[in-house]
Amino acid sequence: CNRKIIGARYYTNISDTPRDLDGHGTHVASTAAGVAVRKASYYDGLAAGTARGGSESARIAVYKVCQHGDCPDWLLLGAFDDAIADGVHVISLSLGSDNSGDFLRDPQALGAFHAVEHGITVVCAGGNSGPRPSTISNDAPWIITVGASTVDRAFESNILLGGGQVVKVYFFFSSSKKIYVIYFFNKCN
Repeated sequence: CNRKIIGARYYTNISDTPRDLDGHGTHVASTAAGVAVRKASYYDGLAAGTARGGSESARIAVYKVCQHGDCPDWLLLGAFDDAIADGVHVISLSLGSDNSGDFLRDPQALGAFHAVEHGITVVCAGGNSGPRPSTISNDAPWIITVGASTVDRAFESNILLGGGQVVKVYFFFSSSKKIYVIYFFNKCN
């Protein structure tokens, strides 16, 4: 254990534990504050290197307001109040919003505004829709909205064939979660 988690709250109306039961919160926390992990790679050595979060020295306070996709607005707003009272410096929400653009009805926008008034930076997920116009969520001007993008990444690897022949292949990943393997060969010799 790396002593990253310095506090954890859960709200009994939604859960009986602050633990992350589906892995989403853990993934988001490690992206934000994960310590360096040397020799990390994707699938047996591809893209080997050191993986680390955005702020390795950060500590994490957990406020669990969701369970199985249920995130009541009043619990979310209560968690904002608790985080403000606990003195956090940054609030990171990996939750989409159905009320994007309607800042007076969006609990994330309202809670974020309250936090920003107390000098707390609020970072929210841009959502999982798109890429089409007007599909981003958490678009209040006082929120830092973040999101993933599609990056065409290619990983090179060697395959050892019978007779000791080595063939170079390239793995390409697409946003459709498909993996393409391409073999280039040279018959010009």
